[in-house]
Amino acid sequence: MLEIPYNRRMGRPPNPLPAGAALLVIDLQKAIDHPSWGERNNPEAEKNVVSLLGAWRSSRRPVYHIRHDSKEPASHYRPGQAGNDFKPEAQPLAGETVIVKNTNSAFIGTGLQAVLRAANHKVLLVTGVITNNSMEATVRMAGNLGFETYLVEDACFTFGRKDWNGTWRTAAEVHAMSLANLDGEYCAVIRTRQALEACTVL
Repeated sequence: MLEIPYNRRMGRPPNPLPAGAALLVIDLQKAIDHPSWGERNNPEAEKNVVSLLGAWRSSRRPVYHIRHDSKEPASHYRPGQAGNDFKPEAQPLAGETVIVKNTNSAFIGTGLQAVLRAANHKVLLVTGVITNNSMEATVRMAGNLGFETYLVEDACFTFGRKDWNGTWRTAAEVHAMSLANLDGEYCAVIRTRQALEACTVL
């Protein structure tokens, strides 16, 4: 079992974050706004992502945008339609890396791990959607691969759904359970404020 570094176990990122601490923004595309998803939580998530992007850019830390190119014919994330585009607040800037994925994990079938290793990025802060899907899949793998991983819980969101027994769970409940599955095992769950406090200019 991979031993969790002290700061991760305590839920605090190192302050300041190393210059190579990478910010991952996962699947924050127009498709996520389609009404078919239903009710979401964390209405301020995009605003928090914008704050984090600003801090990373001003401190010249690396930003990676993950774009989901679905192969499902009915998916709003499928290439060739508006839903595949990044949301305006999450648009990559020139020079920022875009990683394209086709599954829920940003590490499967992509060059993300190789890119992170080559750039010596050992610390990851993860934001985006959906908490219990692509976020959880990516964070689990990041932790298992040995990256010091932080999930910024108020910079991501999910949607309500039925559990295995058929009981409806709200978006907030689904979000909280997903975080509980991850925290202390694969990552440390933190908030935007903690990430911003640690993202000082070096």
